[in-house]
Amino acid sequence: MSVTFDNIPGSGLIAPLFAFEVTSGGEYESERRVVLGGHTTDGATLAEGEMEICTSLEEATILAGDGSMLREMYRIFAQNAPTAQIWLSPIAESGVAGTWTLTVGAPPAAGGTGVVEIGGESVEVSIGAGDTATAVATALAAAINDYYNKLTGAQLQVTATSAAAVVTATARHAGAIFADFDITVPATTNGNAFDGVLIVAAGTAPTGTPSLVNFLAAIGDDEASFIVTPFSDDTNLDRAATALDDTSGRWAYSRQSYGHYWTVAKGTTGELTTIGLSRNNRHETIIGRYAGSPHPAWLWVAGIVAAVAPWLADDTNGNVSRNQTGIVVSGLSAPRSRGNWPAYATRNALLAAGISTWKVNGSGDVVIDKLITTYQRNSADQPDVVFRDVQALYQLMAGLGIIRADLYNEHGQKALADSNPANLGSISTAKDIKATLVHSYQKCVNRGIFEDADGFAEKLVVERDSGNSNRVNVLAPIDRVNALDVLAGNAKLYGQYSS
Repeated sequence: MSVTFDNIPGSGLIAPLFAFEVTSGGEYESERRVVLGGHTTDGATLAEGEMEICTSLEEATILAGDGSMLREMYRIFAQNAPTAQIWLSPIAESGVAGTWTLTVGAPPAAGGTGVVEIGGESVEVSIGAGDTATAVATALAAAINDYYNKLTGAQLQVTATSAAAVVTATARHAGAIFADFDITVPATTNGNAFDGVLIVAAGTAPTGTPSLVNFLAAIGDDEASFIVTPFSDDTNLDRAATALDDTSGRWAYSRQSYGHYWTVAKGTTGELTTIGLSRNNRHETIIGRYAGSPHPAWLWVAGIVAAVAPWLADDTNGNVSRNQTGIVVSGLSAPRSRGNWPAYATRNALLAAGISTWKVNGSGDVVIDKLITTYQRNSADQPDVVFRDVQALYQLMAGLGIIRADLYNEHGQKALADSNPANLGSISTAKDIKATLVHSYQKCVNRGIFEDADGFAEKLVVERDSGNSNRVNVLAPIDRVNALDVLAGNAKLYGQYSS
């Protein structure tokens, strides 16, 4: 092949010169950015419509504000995926903030330690002998406002005031997403001085649903492989679908910025099934969540996505393709009632309806069961499982990124001809492009993303367009590596083998 130059002219150099121009041979490395969307509190430096990288909990507090939903989403995500590239983008709240009353009855005469669990965090109050209900209420309000978990950095998404023996807790954010925010007096091993003493009741009902329009617009075509919010109402799901669609969204041929929307929905098995069956989108994942979950929706979605993000973002060694069952989600507590720990039949039904599942292991940890998209039917309304596994979308992001980079490195800024008899480096042919595709696909096979390189090479079609002499058309039949989800065996028992 003849040598081509970008800068050194091919003729006209007369004066003696020994020279090298420096260019890149091209070496692709993927980037998998996480964008978390949630509410901020007063004092946050980040405004709606903005997006900024965040590398520490201290930065998250500055960007999103003390005790904010978005700060807490960052905290649990970083807890599960400490090296992830995380960006924060605020979503403006809408509606009315919810309230709860915590009424203190007669404290134990001998005192003790009172514990109330708020959003999955245990708030403790030391009760002295002879303390009045008013004194205990004052101490409880102060404990709520001052709460900071020194081990995890967690803060509460409520503030508190007290009057006489009643503490009023108010959500830091407006919105119906607080409708199932958990405040509970738990049973403790050593006894809880609040047991039978502290009565929790709902006050003002939280209302309102935010809009994701400005959040999604802020992302634009920036790298955003994981787009994570706790908002799963139909309107916002449709907005995310529009932002990611294959015609004019991030997955369109004209944009190729890709990405995937992750969210969470709460309900009974029947309600979750109804939600899943009403959707059909390969670019969204809805994680099911049950009543009685100590941690709120925003921690569920951020924690679960973070648990699998390191594998889905890894296109080097097959991790992107792996079964994810059993990955522990750090920082999430299972629902208090074992009746809300989904059994196999429940999980199987939810998955069949497009809802992603988790389970609880023998140690009481929340672990991944199977994460899927809501895609269930093709354009002919026939069952289609090609895009069911969420791994498929991340395999495409990885594999197409590698292939596009190789094509550009080999054939960018080239001329196109049917043949190249002089083997000029400035000319590419359909045959050359096909060879690059086969080589690039083999790379993806070696990285555990795709399989059957021989089958790909056999079925691959690369041809020059008959109506546009500047264009090459490619049919690339991709065979992805599949997660090992089911192993079925017949363990046949014998009293004794026959001779």
